Amino acid sequence: MNAEQLKTPLVSVVIPVFNRPDMLIQAVESVLAQSFSDFELIVVNDGSHDDIPAVLIPYADAVTLLSQENKGVSAARNLGVARSRGEYVAFLDSDDLWLPDKLNRQAAFFEAHPEVNVCQTEEIWIKNGKRLNPAKKHRKPSGMIFLPSLELCLVSPSAVMFRKSFFREMGGFDESLPACEDYDLWLRISSRYPIHLIDEALVIKRGGHPDQLSSTPGLDKFRIQSLIKIIKSPHLTDNMREAALAVLAGKSRIYAQGCAKRNRKTEAEKYERIADAALKQANCSCS
Repeated sequence: MNAEQLKTPLVSVVIPVFNRPDMLIQAVESVLAQSFSDFELIVVNDGSHDDIPAVLIPYADAVTLLSQENKGVSAARNLGVARSRGEYVAFLDSDDLWLPDKLNRQAAFFEAHPEVNVCQTEEIWIKNGKRLNPAKKHRKPSGMIFLPSLELCLVSPSAVMFRKSFFREMGGFDESLPACEDYDLWLRISSRYPIHLIDEALVIKRGGHPDQLSSTPGLDKFRIQSLIKIIKSPHLTDNMREAALAVLAGKSRIYAQGCAKRNRKTEAEKYERIADAALKQANCSCS
């Protein structure tokens, strides 16, 4: 290890990857092209079938490669943080890209605002090679964003940067969730702390490919799990809990209807019971 590698970086960048070698290389190169240089880059190979170590050979001097059995994106990100050396940590999904000033703008934001624990940037959406304009409901708010975050995920892993100590304090990503692990973390954070926005598009979020986790059917099942967890949190105000119960009831009802249409009667009944219990608890809270 040379002297440069021994130097403690300010930021640790973590890219979890499962296959996607071509996209991974593009993501890696977008990190190496940053105008900010005080970072280390960690790629966590989550049991890929493709030969990820081979495609990273040309980048061996710039990339630390970690490997694990296929445990999912949460475990991969958490491993990357556990092995990181920086004061801050930033994630980049292997199918996304950063614009050159992404790290520079966020590092400067933290320096200017020492009280901040987490911030994200705006992003450009590309689907199947074409740019999309996000709907109004997808517009990212800044500050205490818990209530709008209940309905849909308003923080992007590829756009966020944390103080590493804060990420650990919040417990990291829930490794029991195969999807919607980011929704779960953002709810835990936003129920207690502000999530700040740098209102500048510094991430290219690419979608439309078949292995994208967000295209997995039945994602509301995992959002429901996250809502059940957060409702038990002692950090929620009465208003927060009532809002979370209402969203839980709505998502559970919709999921139950989907199960019924697919003749999954037992599962449909389970989620109808969850919806009924959430509404009952919400009514009790209001009275």
